Amino acid sequence: MSNLNETDEIMHQDIVPLYAADIQDQLKKQFAYLSGGRGGDGCPVITFPDYPAFSEIPEKEFQNVLTYLTSIPSLRDAGIGFILVIDRRQDKWTSVKASILRIAASFPGNLQLVLVLRPTGFFHRALSDIAFKFNKDEFKMKVPIIMLGSVSELQGYIDKTQLTEDLGGTLDYCHNRWLSRRTAIEGFAQKVKQTAQILQSFGTELAETELPNDVQSTSCLLATHTEKKDKMKEDIRLAVEQGDDILGSITKPVTENPEYKLNQDQLDNQTTVERLLSQLHETETAFDEFWIKHQQKLEQCLHLRNFEQNFREVKAALDIVSERLSAFSDVGNSCSHVEHILKDLANFEEKSYETIAKARMLASEGDAFIQSNHYAMDSIIPKCSELHHLCDAFATETERRRNLLNKSLELHDLLEKSMKWCDEGIYLLASQPVDKCQSQDGAESALQEIEKFLDTGAGNKIKELNKIYREYAPILNEDLKEHVQKVFQKQESMEEMFQKRQVSLKKLAAKQTRPVQPVAPRPEAFVKSPCTSPGLQREYISNSESSALRRVNYRRGKSEMTELHQSRGGSAMDDEENLAVLRQHVINELIETERAYVEELLCVLEGYAAEMDNPLMAHLISPELQNKKDILFGNMEEIYHFHNRIFLRELENYVEYPELVGRCFLDQMEDFQIYEKYCQNKPRSESLWRQFSDSVFFQECQRKLDHKLSLDSYLLKPVQRITKYQLLLKEMLKYSKNCEGAEDLQEALTSILGILKAVNDSMHQIAITGYDGNLNELGKLLMQGSFNVWTDHKKGHSKVKDLARFKPMQRHLFLHEKAVLFCKKREENGEGYEKAPSYSYKHSLNMAAVGITENVKGDAKKFEIWYNAREEVYIIQAPTPEVKATWVNEIRKVLTSQLQACREASQHRTLEHTQSLPLPSSSCTSPSRNHIRNTRKMEERKADLTSLEGYGTTVAPKNPEKSKGWAKASHSLDASEENDGWSSAEDPLNSSDAEEEGGGGGGEMKLTPGKYTVVTDYEKGVSEEFTVKSGDLVQLIREGEDGLWYVKNLSTGREGWIPANNLLMLIGNSKSAQSLSSSESGTASSTLSTSSSCSESCNASSTSFSDIKG
Repeated sequence: MSNLNETDEIMHQDIVPLYAADIQDQLKKQFAYLSGGRGGDGCPVITFPDYPAFSEIPEKEFQNVLTYLTSIPSLRDAGIGFILVIDRRQDKWTSVKASILRIAASFPGNLQLVLVLRPTGFFHRALSDIAFKFNKDEFKMKVPIIMLGSVSELQGYIDKTQLTEDLGGTLDYCHNRWLSRRTAIEGFAQKVKQTAQILQSFGTELAETELPNDVQSTSCLLATHTEKKDKMKEDIRLAVEQGDDILGSITKPVTENPEYKLNQDQLDNQTTVERLLSQLHETETAFDEFWIKHQQKLEQCLHLRNFEQNFREVKAALDIVSERLSAFSDVGNSCSHVEHILKDLANFEEKSYETIAKARMLASEGDAFIQSNHYAMDSIIPKCSELHHLCDAFATETERRRNLLNKSLELHDLLEKSMKWCDEGIYLLASQPVDKCQSQDGAESALQEIEKFLDTGAGNKIKELNKIYREYAPILNEDLKEHVQKVFQKQESMEEMFQKRQVSLKKLAAKQTRPVQPVAPRPEAFVKSPCTSPGLQREYISNSESSALRRVNYRRGKSEMTELHQSRGGSAMDDEENLAVLRQHVINELIETERAYVEELLCVLEGYAAEMDNPLMAHLISPELQNKKDILFGNMEEIYHFHNRIFLRELENYVEYPELVGRCFLDQMEDFQIYEKYCQNKPRSESLWRQFSDSVFFQECQRKLDHKLSLDSYLLKPVQRITKYQLLLKEMLKYSKNCEGAEDLQEALTSILGILKAVNDSMHQIAITGYDGNLNELGKLLMQGSFNVWTDHKKGHSKVKDLARFKPMQRHLFLHEKAVLFCKKREENGEGYEKAPSYSYKHSLNMAAVGITENVKGDAKKFEIWYNAREEVYIIQAPTPEVKATWVNEIRKVLTSQLQACREASQHRTLEHTQSLPLPSSSCTSPSRNHIRNTRKMEERKADLTSLEGYGTTVAPKNPEKSKGWAKASHSLDASEENDGWSSAEDPLNSSDAEEEGGGGGGEMKLTPGKYTVVTDYEKGVSEEFTVKSGDLVQLIREGEDGLWYVKNLSTGREGWIPANNLLMLIGNSKSAQSLSSSESGTASSTLSTSSSCSESCNASSTSFSDIKG
């Protein structure tokens, strides 16, 4: 195919609107085909074979096929013109004429020559010759039409090699193969075109994509674009394979037979496919070059976003480091203090090394980006500069503060040497015996001692105060400057004493005087070693030598104290000074340990908790440990902020007034409640720690922190700290009993102990299992403890009742404001908090229906809790009488508050009822009157309640069967507890935990024959003579018809019928008097039962009181 055959001629739809695939069915009819043969001057040959149904071909199909066939050759070949070979050897002349006319009218291209093979029949051949001569003008063609009688004549116009076999030629042509190849070539051309368009569109999309501002989005964008690119490359690879397959099929005959010659159409096809493959490779190369640039830009963007994110993290870490470095502003108040600060600074610098190293590494990474001509150099350069500056500034500031602390250490060393020298000098003066100094030899010896001592002051004393001020000006704050001045004054005073002593001794040495009666104590009475001043406790000497000697002798603590202090007032003053020293020691310990505690908490939060959120450490954390930080550390961060921001700063304000530190605790007492939450979470924290204690993450954190102890030791610090406060407060109170703040200290100690108790109680409460309700609805937990419990219930099997009296159960009781819970303590196997017991819930009593009997005969440790007017009685044995007294007092408080609330509510309802109801007739006794009488009776007895030994309140709820959470639990025989440690293996019925079968009183009360106490008046019996009043004892004899019961009033001896509904109201929750026999309650002293009915089933509220003797 010539160079003019451009690929676009095949691909452009405007020029070639038809494809073989579009008219495949029409081409398969083969009424015309392009064999690939050429005329003498290269004209393409279109053959119209003998096709009987030629005239029946639709015009549209005829046009499509001719248009498509004429579009296949190159423009140059088509421009020369086509040679048409019309084979009508088997046809009639009329059909030949029609075919020629149709072709002449519809042929879309240029014609060079028309060759017609006329019919072979004699008649039709003669007819065609004659007709063609006479009708030649009818064929409106501008090219010659030649009628041929045989294929040999045809070969005179077209070479035999350019004719197909059916025309007597040798041209290899298969119509199906030709159609399949045309379809494949055109499909490949379309594929190449679509691929080029898609690549161009994708390139435009990539070029127009806005770069994201965060790491995740950039990573996602890079991954998405890479995925699309890979898909494009795969499509190109498949297209190339398709083209190679087509090209191979075209050249296959040549490959198999090198002598085989391709015809012109085959050569054109080969050229077309090769050009399409070349175009595809060029497109792929251009796209690859573009992609490399785009990928580089995206990767640079990702590097930039990572750099920016790391910069923000490192910058935040540097800010924290700088802030903590700025906290090293204290220059210390002693050598030991300064050494401690220097050690802290070194530790801080070591801990900060990793942050500084990260910052410098990040800066180096940014510098590398700049060197590689990153597209965002303008953004990277200032960040790198800032990182370099911050790192250099940190190093410079750290070195500056270290130099200041070294200067401070140098100054304090000088001051302490000076103070020690002064103390030694005062000791020397005090230890020189007065009697021996009276002689000349003694005076000279003393002078030599003094001169020798003064010679040692060259390197131990302050020489020029102004020079000290100038040399140590950067570290001299007001306190330190004042300290220097006092030390210098002490030194001057001491030197002045030495000068006076030297003058006296020189006089004695120069002039012998008569002996003087010695008045000073013997030298053996003095301590042989000097007493130096502690580093944190500064003492200064007075200006007079005598007072200095008194102070020195006081510090020696020997018998000469009596001689120096002539009055008892002096001794009292010394005792108070000793107490002040001890108080100062306690406050110092409190503040120093508080600082260490805060530092440890910060170390844990930064070294462990924060690292759990560090992406760089995420690979070390197992999936099961992720998102468990709150469980592991609880509210430690809240505790740290409280101590660091509030409590420690407040404590430091009391360093000069240690006896008043109780007020500091009281002011912050509410905040100490946060420890309860921490301790409640501690079991979960310990359990989690035991699962992952060998985690690589924790080991790496411990290594970075250089901790010798593992994390669990530090997680225990808050628990240890909250218990430490009460010990320090006790110490401070012991030394401050006569001080102004003693009451505050005592109150603070009590409050701290209360918090420890609340924490301890809450730890037990969270171990309760099996309780269906919400424990928070029971009110505040007041007490908890373990007791022996006997049950004495009116319901249940008699044998179980008898056994229950003699065999105690071990129960752990939880007293809340609204209920008391009975639980069984179960010891757990395990370690740490998992070894702590759990409490299996058994049942609970509503405090609104509970009474107590404080004293049980025969045992000072027992008391009774009874329920629903002694329907259920629990005899409780405390470990000690003191525990019993505490519990009884606490229960009394709860019952008193409930009784008072019930009275107020009842009086309010009575007043409303009296005002709203009409006055009753005098012939009947209304419930309101009874209520007023009972209320008045209650008020009269109100003042006597406090003097009674035992009392109880019973408040009937509106719907006792619907009580939730702390409602009375149903009692059942618990098979799991039949051998509960207190029972015999031979006799399971000895079990102390045997409980009643069947549910409790959840439903309506069922009347049974027996004796009952009436709780309200009744005057409406079937018999008018039969009446009962509140407090009467009645006996239910039998049940009659129509819901009536035959009842005898044992108080009056009268009998009569009463409706069951009225009877239920009369006896209420009262139980048969038979169950209140002395055999069951004879051990009780006396009990007052107070019942307040709030039921709406009565016409009016009623309150009644009755004494029940045990």
